[in-house]
Formats: sequence, structure tokens, C-alpha cells
Amino acid sequence: MKGQVHVVIGASGGIGSAVARRLAEQGALLMLAARREEPLQELADELGCSWRSVDATSFDEVKSLLDAAVAEFGRLDGLLNCAGSILLKSAHLTSEDEYRATIDTNLTSAFFAVKAGARAMMKEGGSIVLCSSAVAQTGLANHEAIAAAKAGVVGLMRSAAATYAPRGVRVNCVAPGLVDSPMSARIVGNEAALKQSEAMHALGRIGRPEDVADPIVWLLDGERSSWVTGQVIGVDGGLGSLRPR
Repeated sequence: MKGQVHVVIGASGGIGSAVARRLAEQGALLMLAARREEPLQELADELGCSWRSVDATSFDEVKSLLDAAVAEFGRLDGLLNCAGSILLKSAHLTSEDEYRATIDTNLTSAFFAVKAGARAMMKEGGSIVLCSSAVAQTGLANHEAIAAAKAGVVGLMRSAAATYAPRGVRVNCVAPGLVDSPMSARIVGNEAALKQSEAMHALGRIGRPEDVADPIVWLLDGERSSWVTGQVIGVDGGLGSLRPR
């Protein structure tokens, strides 16, 4: 990991910031990106690394980000896209704007990460990690838009993994359950909703950002996970595959 070059999109969020800290601890060279400048700059200053404000739903901005990383470090070894959102609404109550925003933030950003990342890694190979969700494979009420977006991420990942494997570019994704982060603050901050969510996870608690960060760092590492591609790693306290007693 030491000396590897990694770009983290969505670095100002709970999981993204945890990944950035883990990568920095292991000696990686980092370029951090997110839409919100203030928390992003604070994290970059803390870790002593480069950063750029980026709209992950814009291909031009994502490509410019990766071009900047390659220009600064000479190569790109790993790319994480964890830009995302949560929308808990049934389909008939979801507005067209809410639906399109959910798809753009979660699926379009992932597609652009693959599109730009694969181009940047074709000569020397590398690792792209995307973020799906346990709700992509488990039917949970009032998750239609976000479940559709996150299921799309899985399909994108598997196709891209097949396409770019001959180039040495690995593509995988993690599928978390509910994680205590700024994105989930409305749920975690509601005592009744939190208790209900904890009960849905077989291990009896929701996740911490670090729970998801460690598998992501492993997937990004070109040395430790070099024979892993096309995989969905469930990091979800059992939510995606188990039913608590």
C-alpha cells in the first residue's frame, strides 16, 4: 500500500473520510474529492494530501479530477466512488426530481467513475471500488428508488469487471447496511427508527464507517486483493442475507 496512488470521491462523508484516514495511515498518496468544500479541505489538511471540489455526476469534472491525480503523482492505482444518498419513500410518493437525483447521485456517479477510472488505469492496471447497498438484494419497503440505483451499481460493476479484466483493472463493490454517518443522520437521530434499524441487522447494531472502510481499503490495495474482481462484498451486519431470530 505504501506509495500507491488513490483517489477517493465522496471523501467528506462518513465512509469516505474513514477510508481516506486508513489509506493515509498505510502510506498511500491521496487525492480527495467531494462536493462540499469545507469538510473536504479540513480532512485534506488533517491528512496532508491534495483535494478538489468535484460534482461526481459530471463526467468532465470526474475526468479532470483523475487527470489532476495522474499529473501530480504520475499514475493512478485505485479509485473509490462513495458519493451517495438515502431516499426512504415508496414509489408513488417519490417525485420525478427525487428519483432522478437519486439515480444521478448513486448510479450516474458510479458510471462516470468507471468511465474515467478505467481510461486512467488501462496501461498499468488498478482497482475501482463502488458502493452499492444491502437494499439492492433485499426487498425493504419504501426503498424503491435507492434500491434501483444501488442494484444498478452492482450490474455496472460486474460488466465493467469483465470488460477491463484483460487490462488489469479490477472492479468490485461493497454493499453496506445502515451506517452511522452524516448521510443517515435523520434515521440515526430518531430513537424509534434507530431501534428498528438495529433490530433488522442480525448482529444487533448498525455499522460504523470503519466497518466498511477496512474492506474497501483491502479491495483498493493492488497487492493484497490482486486476484479479486467482479465481487460484491456485503458489509452489512447480516442485513442483506440473514433474518434475525
